[in-house]
Amino acid sequence: MSVSRRTVLATAAGTAAAYASPGQQAQAAAGPAPASTVRTLRAAADYAVDKVRSVAPGVNGFPVGTKFEKWVYSQNGDWVGGFWPGTLWMAWLHTGDDAFRTWALESAQKLAPRQNDTSTHDLGFLFYPSWVTAWRLTGEDTWRAGAVRAADSLIQRYNPRGHFIRAWGALNDPNNAGRIIIDTMMNLDLLAFASKQTGDDTYLNIAVEHAKTAQRVFLRPDGSTPHAFDIDPDSGAPICQATVQGYSPTSCWSRGQAWGVYGFTTIHRRTGNQQFLATARKLADFSIGALGSDHVPVWDYRAPQQPYDIKDASAGAIMACGLLDLSAVTGSQKYRDVALRLLTALSETCLTRNSSRAEAVVARCTRNRPAEDGIEISLPYADYYLLEGILRVLRPSDVDRAIDLSAL
Repeated sequence: MSVSRRTVLATAAGTAAAYASPGQQAQAAAGPAPASTVRTLRAAADYAVDKVRSVAPGVNGFPVGTKFEKWVYSQNGDWVGGFWPGTLWMAWLHTGDDAFRTWALESAQKLAPRQNDTSTHDLGFLFYPSWVTAWRLTGEDTWRAGAVRAADSLIQRYNPRGHFIRAWGALNDPNNAGRIIIDTMMNLDLLAFASKQTGDDTYLNIAVEHAKTAQRVFLRPDGSTPHAFDIDPDSGAPICQATVQGYSPTSCWSRGQAWGVYGFTTIHRRTGNQQFLATARKLADFSIGALGSDHVPVWDYRAPQQPYDIKDASAGAIMACGLLDLSAVTGSQKYRDVALRLLTALSETCLTRNSSRAEAVVARCTRNRPAEDGIEISLPYADYYLLEGILRVLRPSDVDRAIDLSAL
């Protein structure tokens, strides 16, 4: 560990104090991973940071996906802009190489214009792994203040009649005005952060109301979920299940299911609400039961050709992080064991090790199968969540300092 990294991690803003949070205590109680698993995960993390180190000097925007194994970029970040700086932060935590810190800060700064963007629900994806993490690891207040401003923009999308944050479309656009998607569960932690920093409960109250609505309309009796749900924006009455990226409104898009596992566990940690925890467990149990023997999720758990359909490794990486979180708050070894199998499978079968062209770390990801958009390519959130998941196992205290794994 470099001296500057050690100093920053020990002193940043008080939030990075070196102590074990309740989540970390539960994780420690679960026991260490098997030595062979640790070796596999460490080798994967080493490969990942070496790849990121080699690619970072040539990155000229925000990676959104690959074409012929090379990153394609967005200049404003699209919805994924937070994951590249987030990946750089994870690489810094793993190596102590301050070049990653410098790149992370430079990349995050390019998201500054998005603080005031009220046209998207994805502000958590944009600002949590980039600006919130930057504040937690540097203590520089600019990052905290910017993340709170992004939360101010996000709550403008809240519909008080239906108790939900609308997913898509400008605030004055009637199209999709009543559409809620499972992905938004991952954007709620930005609101919890804003309440904690400002002392204003408005942000967290909106997050809780949205989560209650999501719980009501998404959770099926068997623990599966649709990608989307339509609500009457004027009356708040529920209308029907829907999908964009899943096989059908009644199927179960695997990445959406993973967002739900992670997101409901997180909102439970921020509130102590036991119903959110119960929902997270139901979603997790369905996901575990739907996994094939190779532990790499298919793109939709109910697509007709599963378990032999195309894969989405990004769903596996996200699910692994959520399951590690769920294990920590429940003390269930089952969730941790499956998470380790997921991370091991991704590390052994989904990395780009055999390609000299590849600029990403994780292959076999699928962005939008129904649109034939990005079929088994690389995606920036797969790289980010793979590293987050591995470091939750290898360096849980460092990840806690970066993203706050504490629970009430």
